[in-house]
Formats: sequence, structure tokens, C-alpha cells
Amino acid sequence: MQVTTQITTHITTHITTHITTHITTRATIKHWIRTWGLIIGCLAITACSDGGNHQASGHGETAPAIEKGEHNGRLLHDKGFTLELAIFETGVPPEYRAWAFVDKKPVAPQDVTLTVSLTRLGDKVDTIRFAPQGEFLRGDSVIYEPHSFIVSIEAVHNGQTHRWKYESFEGRTRIEPAVADALGIQVETAGPARLQETIDVFGKVTVAPGFERAVEARFPGQISAVHVALGDNVKAGQALLTVESNESLKAYTVSAPISGVVASLSAKVGEQSQNKTLLRIIDHSQVAIELAVFPEQLERVKRAAPVSILYRDQTFAGQIEQIAPELNDNQAATVRVNLAQSLPIGATVTGRIQVDEYDVPLAVKRTGLQAFRDFTVVYAQVGDEYEVRMLELGREAGDRVEILGGLEPGTRYVTENSYVIKADVEKSGASHDH
Repeated sequence: MQVTTQITTHITTHITTHITTHITTRATIKHWIRTWGLIIGCLAITACSDGGNHQASGHGETAPAIEKGEHNGRLLHDKGFTLELAIFETGVPPEYRAWAFVDKKPVAPQDVTLTVSLTRLGDKVDTIRFAPQGEFLRGDSVIYEPHSFIVSIEAVHNGQTHRWKYESFEGRTRIEPAVADALGIQVETAGPARLQETIDVFGKVTVAPGFERAVEARFPGQISAVHVALGDNVKAGQALLTVESNESLKAYTVSAPISGVVASLSAKVGEQSQNKTLLRIIDHSQVAIELAVFPEQLERVKRAAPVSILYRDQTFAGQIEQIAPELNDNQAATVRVNLAQSLPIGATVTGRIQVDEYDVPLAVKRTGLQAFRDFTVVYAQVGDEYEVRMLELGREAGDRVEILGGLEPGTRYVTENSYVIKADVEKSGASHDH
């Protein structure tokens, strides 16, 4: 333990000094830290057991072996008195059980007064008292996850007091603030949130209703001049064509009914107008998004519901204007969203439709979630230490998930780059050994 602390302190000091003295940009710091391979995390990691500190020591060292008793608990010795302390969790919530011996001979549980104090990260202390049950002493409290604490023990037998103290850490690591900043580790405080539940659908950009015009000649005649080209931007009232009337033989001008872009052009000099569409003008200042929503989702989609439209790396906010009453050939209903944006007609987009919204007393960002053993966890931060918090999850919506248990409101937890903390913890190679 002492050697590990000295090594960690030495390397931490060296790295921090190098960062603050020689490196001036965040990108350079990140590159340099990756090159070192997160040595600090490897040295500072702690892992779980009921009776020992599985802290990675570096330099090829391993944590000293823990002496185990017949009940797979840690053996503690003092002046001929021995206590075996184990976390028992077969068929019951995790609890402490203890057996006492004098000169290797069992001691009656009622002859021992036992108290165990667990000091958790943040200096919160759980005090456990024991009562005889059969051949052992049973603790009166559930040992909730994580099983990560400093264990302080006081046992009294025949008027003599025996005390022990040891570290039993799980899923805990220490990272200097300068290093955490260089690695982009971000934290925020867990608390109440408004969750917005959404569904993702696909669609395409179309011309907004009323923002397209088909242009024809008012009177049949011969086209004598074409004043625009395909793709030209035109303004309302601008001259588009000159036509010589077949009846009056006088020339007249065909003007743009709206401002926009010439999207198609079939008019040619010398041809007859023949009551046909000569060109089309599209106003791109607003577009319609047609989204395909399938029946299993359609019942949750309502008019005026907020919608986010994702096109390439851009996001636009809108709301549902219309839901088609019948299904298309692909068995999806068309849901229309109007956007005051200029997007390419025909482009494929993703729509994120909000289908529900509710308040929850406690939630975390989904980006902070990681897997640890059989749990989904976040990493709580206290000072420059980080430790797992096993979560009971509720509803998921948007970028957040409801928390039903395992995390106290007001806890600061890692939201971004939590995988860095996970990697540090996993480097210890320690198991959840009770």
C-alpha cells in the first residue's frame, strides 16, 4: 500500500508538472496522456473484496494474498483472538457474518460484542452491529453496492478489545484534475429532469404547399424569346418569356408569379406554347418534410408535436402540420412538417418526433452509463476520486434515463468520456471477491 502510494504520487507529480510547464494546448495534452497509457489510472485503481485492497501497484507487483477462513471470510488475528468476517449474499441481500475463535477454537457468538464501521467515499459512515444467530454473529444492516469502503472493526471478548482496519475498495480510481481535464472527463450533478420521449423516422424533403408554380402562356402563340435559364433565381414579376399571340400577332410578356428558382424549363424559341407548362418555379425559402410513420408508432404521433429534422450535420426544429388519413403502398402514413429552411428537394432526412414528455425526480445522461460486472453504472466523483454507482434504471427518453435507485440526488457523476474511468478500473484486474 505504501509503495503503491509513493509510486502513484511520484508519477502523478511528474505528469502534472510536465502538463502545466511544457504543454500549452488541450489537443497536445490529450495526445501526451494517451501516449503514457493512463499510467496514473493503472496505479490508482482499487477493486472489490470484503477483506483487502486490490489496488494496482505497478512494476509487476500484485496485492498481497488475503488469508481466508473456512467460511471464505477474511481472517483477522490479535493476541490469540481470531475473527473471520465475510459478506454473505446467498439467497439474502448482502450482509456481514462473523465467527470468533481463541487459539483456533470456536467462541460462542453471545460471548462477543462486535461492531463494524464502513467509511465510504465522501466520508459517509455505515455502522453495523451484530447479534448472535446460531453459530455465528449476524450484522443488522444490508451492505449495499458498491462494496467499496474502509472497514473498521471493534470486537470485545472477555473484557479485551480487539481492533482492525483495512481498505476494501471496488470500482474506485484516482485521477489528478489536470489529467482529467486533459482527457475530457466532464461531470454534472444528478437531479430532477424533464424527459422527452421520441421516435426516429425517415423521410424526404419536398416542395412546401403553395411554394411552387407551373407557368403557362396566357394566350396561345409562338415563343419569340426565353429570358431565363434552368436553375436561374428569379423575382416575382420578372420577365420569363416573350410570346407572339396567334390571334392578335402582338407580343406579350410572361412574368414570374413568385420568386424562386427555375426548376424545369421546356420553352424553346420558335415553338408554340400550346397551352402547356413552359417552366416551373420553386420557392426554396420554405420546404415540406414528408416523414414515413408506420402503424405501430402512428397512434403515439399527434398534430403539433415537436419534431427535430436531422440533415447531414444540421438539426432543424419544427412541428407536425398534417397526418395523412391513409397509408401509402409501403404501409406507412405520411406526416408533414413545414420548415422555413432552404434544403435540397428530394434529400433524405431523419425525423425525431416527440411522443411524450414527463418529469422525473432523478435522471442521468445516457452518455455516462457504463457496464460494471452485472450492473449498469455511472462513476460518482468526490474530489479527484471516482467510484462506481450501481443503478436501478427506469424510463429512457432522449439523452437521459430515469434513476430509480443506486444514486443519491446531488451526486456529481461523469457524463463524458466515462469509458476512461472504466478502463482505469478494469486495469486492476481485481474481482468482486467476498
